[in-house]
Amino acid sequence: MNNDEEKILLKITDNKKPTGAFNIRLNKKSVKKQITDNVNIISKAENKGLDIIIKEDTPLEFIYLPVILSESGLTDIVYNDFYIHKNAKVYIIAGCAIKTNSNKKSTHNGIHRFFVDEGANVTYIENHYGEGHNHSKIFNPTTEVYLKNNASMEIKTTQIEGVDNSIRITKAEIGKNATLTINEKILTNKDNYTESQFEVNLNGENSSCQITSRACATDTSTQIFKSNVNGNNKSFAHIECDAIIKDQAKVTSIPAVNANHSEANLTHEASIGKIAKDEIEKLMTLGLTEIEAEQKIIDGFLK
Repeated sequence: MNNDEEKILLKITDNKKPTGAFNIRLNKKSVKKQITDNVNIISKAENKGLDIIIKEDTPLEFIYLPVILSESGLTDIVYNDFYIHKNAKVYIIAGCAIKTNSNKKSTHNGIHRFFVDEGANVTYIENHYGEGHNHSKIFNPTTEVYLKNNASMEIKTTQIEGVDNSIRITKAEIGKNATLTINEKILTNKDNYTESQFEVNLNGENSSCQITSRACATDTSTQIFKSNVNGNNKSFAHIECDAIIKDQAKVTSIPAVNANHSEANLTHEASIGKIAKDEIEKLMTLGLTEIEAEQKIIDGFLK
């Protein structure tokens, strides 16, 4: 990897250098891989993705799975399957960065499936970042989650900047006493387009899910949030979508809950508004310009 690629790598790994178990994918090829006693990473045929296997009773492992496209005009489709065995605990930092030097489109489609056994606990961080020419950086991540009884998973996704077009799909099947928590943060500008779709089935007794989306849309960008949560048993779910807009941006929120059981407790709320003028004026009295004040508010909202 060259110096530019090393810098981009840090942007999608929360400024942490990969250690422990990791696989670094650069321009459609795995360039560096490391396993541990508890984590095995096996390449699929034709370099189409990975099988990541975490042993039963693993106390805590950090796993890094970054993807970088630094050559223009590439289409990268990756199938990663995670097998987290009983009572294992893992923290996974993934994500993709695209840097283009031309108007040729570069696309990354990451399809990730998580099979989480009883009592296992997973934290999954996914960051997306784009740099370079407009209209050329496309991300289409798909995440599928299968939680067995008493399992739990937290997903934190961040669309940092520079993503021209993205359709983000998350599907989940949740078992007895299992919990799924999703926190999404999205920033769009220029004429970016992003659509988030969530489909969750609460199948087990006392299963639960919480989805929180915080979004900021500026310039002429467009964001669409769609969620569909089905309470198929005694269960709990809450969906929350908060967005701020400025300029000529557009945000649409479509949260849906379906109670298919008499003891399904499902709620949703959505709010969309502009940046408050009095907040900008207050920060400007502290010496900030109007542009700096707006950026401070956006940064704080997306924290």
